[in-house]
Amino acid sequence: MEKTGHRLNDTDSRIAAAMLASPRASWRTVGRVLGLSERTVVRRAAPLFHDGTLRATAVRNPVWFPDLIPLALRIRCRPNRISAIAATLARRPDTLWVDVLGGGDEICTILFLDGPEARNALLLRDLPATPAVQSWTSHVLLRVFPAAFHWSGGLLSDAELTGLRPETPAAPARPSLLPVDRPLIAALIEDGRASYTDLARRADTTPLTARRRLEALVGGQVLRLATEVDLARLGIRTEALLWITVAPGVLEETGRQLSRHPQVRFTSATTGPANLLVAVAAADLDALYHFLTDTVGALSHISTIEVTPILTGVKRTGLVRPGSL
Repeated sequence: MEKTGHRLNDTDSRIAAAMLASPRASWRTVGRVLGLSERTVVRRAAPLFHDGTLRATAVRNPVWFPDLIPLALRIRCRPNRISAIAATLARRPDTLWVDVLGGGDEICTILFLDGPEARNALLLRDLPATPAVQSWTSHVLLRVFPAAFHWSGGLLSDAELTGLRPETPAAPARPSLLPVDRPLIAALIEDGRASYTDLARRADTTPLTARRRLEALVGGQVLRLATEVDLARLGIRTEALLWITVAPGVLEETGRQLSRHPQVRFTSATTGPANLLVAVAAADLDALYHFLTDTVGALSHISTIEVTPILTGVKRTGLVRPGSL
């Protein structure tokens, strides 16, 4: 669904895009890549973080936290109660995304539930006890495709994206989690751009150790750094979720291919009737149409697709949108 909002100017939009693609990039790096002075980047970016236009955070990879159950729920509600239910879901600490979909009677939320007991309490107790909830379906996220993590809204060139990527040391294939990592991760979830000094204080360690552990966690894909922004402020007025059914033999290939597209924010293999969930952000309805016909339409192993427009995003990447509650 098309959205409206006060758009950032071109310079601020490109700085925001750099933060989306590389959440901890230094101001000097951003300036060098975008052709701006470091002072200009600081002067432009600091107010965007200060007023909440840009917000930095981090997300755990459930592969490394076996107690977490990554679940997508599609919840049908009475339309006159959907805002209240979306707000209640957004207040839960285990929800990452909460979107109101379609005609205003459906919510999609992504949760990282803390084990089977939390899952069963939600599905067997909380949702059935909510009169305004009419029905729901649950879909386990089997694999999230990481290419979309460097998404920049199509505002940066490939060369600029390459220049923003940090040159971190190669992490072990299975880096071991240390006791210092949990407070470090908690601090990064609160502020993905916290200084190494602040991270060290929170984790009771040294700034050098905090930096090394952050690089190991990000390099080993234990943790994903993220920046959130209201996409309408970047001129992106249309968002939708695609529920796609793909032949199992090409699920991995199709997921990876779609996750690399500049209009795709998120791609995951899921359980349920559809086995691929894709979040698309496009400039307008025409751009969404061409994505469906030209990009998705060119993939021969797709048998069905359901397109659900996003009316409003209440919570993204674990952060409640300002003014949404």
